[in-house]
Amino acid sequence: MVGKATLYILFAIVTGIKSVSRKFPSDFKFGVGSSSYQIEGAWNEDGKSESIWDQYIHNNPKMINDEENADIACDSYHKYEEDVEMLKNLGVDYYRFSIAWTRILPNGTPDYVNQKGVQYYSNLVKLLKKNNIEPMVTLFHWDLPQVLQEQGGFATEKIVKWFTDYARLCFELFGDDVKTWITFNEPKQFCYLGYGMDYFPPAMNKSGELDYLCAYYLLKAHAEAWHVYNNEFRAHQKGRIAIVISYKWYEPLLPNVPAFEEAANTNMEFESGMYGHPLYKGDWPEIVKAKVSYNSKKEGRQQSRLPELSPEEIERIKGTNDFLGLNYYVSALVYPAATPQPAGFMRDLGVDTYQPWYWEQGKTSFIKVTPWGFKKLLKYLKDAYDNPEIIIIENGFNDDGQLDDVKRISYIERHLSAILEAREDFGVNVSGYSVWSFMDVFEWNFGYGNRFGLYHVDFADPKRPRTMKKSARYYRDVIKTRSLDKTSDYPTCFLE
Repeated sequence: MVGKATLYILFAIVTGIKSVSRKFPSDFKFGVGSSSYQIEGAWNEDGKSESIWDQYIHNNPKMINDEENADIACDSYHKYEEDVEMLKNLGVDYYRFSIAWTRILPNGTPDYVNQKGVQYYSNLVKLLKKNNIEPMVTLFHWDLPQVLQEQGGFATEKIVKWFTDYARLCFELFGDDVKTWITFNEPKQFCYLGYGMDYFPPAMNKSGELDYLCAYYLLKAHAEAWHVYNNEFRAHQKGRIAIVISYKWYEPLLPNVPAFEEAANTNMEFESGMYGHPLYKGDWPEIVKAKVSYNSKKEGRQQSRLPELSPEEIERIKGTNDFLGLNYYVSALVYPAATPQPAGFMRDLGVDTYQPWYWEQGKTSFIKVTPWGFKKLLKYLKDAYDNPEIIIIENGFNDDGQLDDVKRISYIERHLSAILEAREDFGVNVSGYSVWSFMDVFEWNFGYGNRFGLYHVDFADPKRPRTMKKSARYYRDVIKTRSLDKTSDYPTCFLE
């Protein structure tokens, strides 16, 4: 009979896992994540107003799998004490959650502050601190107040002041206890899917125009919130603030072929460099400016569809990131687009992607198991942005919600291994890692059919009971030992 150690060695040879230290340093932090709209429920309770997601789903139920909604979701608004007890049992160093703008400021602006909403988040933060769990708070995780969307949302300059005022209030209310702030979660996904397409609210469907305008105002809003914190709160609250960007790794389909190498670089810059480059280098990436300008002229426009960043704006935005918040799920192979792309973002990009059918995947094809790409991405970010501190804010695997979720364990283990390799081989400064998600949640257009949680939630039961999955036990052991060496009780590959 072949022993488990022998199987692991064979697996390492086949998959290219290196023999590196499998222990994390004592100051490396582990966490889990969620977001307000996806877990809280109580969509219209205690003074909360309607968000763009409330409005979108209630008016367009067929846009969501099985016509589900998040009116109750995990009911964490009423079950936060149980949630914190679960977090304590898991042993995490921090819990990343978001504040619902609509629950704090029902009108979107500080003319009226909803004290019941303030009390909810204050109770949650205080209870986390009492249990030695650091709160990591996202200010905006896609659920804009509908009242602000009706005034233009992220397609108007007014969003900069709206967001800055909201951020300042949150710093005032919670900043003595919250030391890590995130301004925006995944801006590219929010702007492209909601303003460039009609897949997310507000469903503007103006690709190559409103998605670029959204990116422009969002970056300005982020920078102003950073400056507010830096000038008014940092000295006495002693916290930090950053944006979270979702990155994929794009590998040339044909390595060492210049056109394919250029396609990979172009995709990196259009997908995520549009946010990382202004923050770390200043201005939009050159390839993005050039391609959008070229296509705009071909369309007979007098100026580029991409808003120009003035020298003052470039200076104001550059450097406004205290760490690089990174969400990573998947990689792809890329090549120059072989056929004309639809007008807008895809034509500006001019690149196609490919993911081989034999790559391991989650329940849906957008989750492929590519830890090799994760390692390459970490090195790329180190080199591109002068070795910033990187915190992995989201990384996770979707399935049907089974308790014996061995594939999720394998996914987590292999990505944690990639972090250790990147630290050892390249000196990448990764200081923390967070699993998405803490528990099964409402996964946007996928409804409740896509389960990412370490804890199972029974959405058919009005009480929304939670049950620990095998992956939660595995992650708890990793956190407790700060090591990946304990493999005897858990699988390390996808073979079943």
